[in-house]
Amino acid sequence: MNKTYSELVKRNDFVARYQYLKIGGELGVATFGYDRPINQEFYHSYAWRSIRDFVIVRDKGCDLGVQGYEVHDKILVHHMNPIRATYLTDFNESILDPEFLICVSHRTHNAIHFGDQSQLPSALIERTPGDTKLW
Repeated sequence: MNKTYSELVKRNDFVARYQYLKIGGELGVATFGYDRPINQEFYHSYAWRSIRDFVIVRDKGCDLGVQGYEVHDKILVHHMNPIRATYLTDFNESILDPEFLICVSHRTHNAIHFGDQSQLPSALIERTPGDTKLW
């Protein structure tokens, strides 16, 4: 199944977007294994850094592109469809297509790959005048 940004943004709710992207992988299973240097070379390339910047601006630095879930730490740009080493060695252009990329926080990224909904960050509680109760 090819997951796309166009389909993702039809879901306005943060949890619904997470459910759409959830992979449910296994901890400790190597994604690239011995091919990790290929992966790292790609993530340090000018092409990746350029498209990464574009996606961060498009998503306004928000987790899963949802307003109210601003990422205040390092922003990850997540491939919605897992990439393989052959996509890098044979250069599959979809790895640089923003239609298949989304901004996520580290917690959300781990939840998508290995976790469950309980790992997701919660929305900030908006304070109002007269509100004296701390969270």
